[in-house]
Amino acid sequence: MIINADAPKPEEKEEKVRKAGGKTLREVIVKIGLERIDTQEGVTVEALLNSRATGLVMSLEFAKKQGFKLKKLQKLMNVRNVDRSLNKEGPIEYMVEVNIYYQEYRERMEINVIRGQKWSVILGMLWLARHNSEIDWRIEEVKMMRCPEECSKQWRPVQGKLEWEK
Repeated sequence: MIINADAPKPEEKEEKVRKAGGKTLREVIVKIGLERIDTQEGVTVEALLNSRATGLVMSLEFAKKQGFKLKKLQKLMNVRNVDRSLNKEGPIEYMVEVNIYYQEYRERMEINVIRGQKWSVILGMLWLARHNSEIDWRIEEVKMMRCPEECSKQWRPVQGKLEWEK
């Protein structure tokens, strides 16, 4: 799994948009709802849509603070930065199962949990490709117009592959 260790923090967003000028941005921030499966309690969070990240990740610190139930992975998963170097925070040991809400979209997902992440949640290329959303990168608008029929069911990413399984 690749994460973007250099992604700007939420407060740096405005600066990044101004500096981008006529260039296409690879990052968009969206507000999503995350619901804990065990308690059905939810939280709203700014998530980073990042086409340079391959998977879905949640910060360990955020997961603990919000009371998400951590599930131990059967096999540790190494994390690589965008430059392909191993992430200094170590491998992924846990995941959380959540319901994600955005506009009319709802889906139960397993999200990998990593240490030392600047963002609470990153939705990477695996999620972007699966949902094939209509994204206006300049004004940071995302429309869930082409969601697969399977949305609203439980799907999860297959470790080490760019595909999904029931």
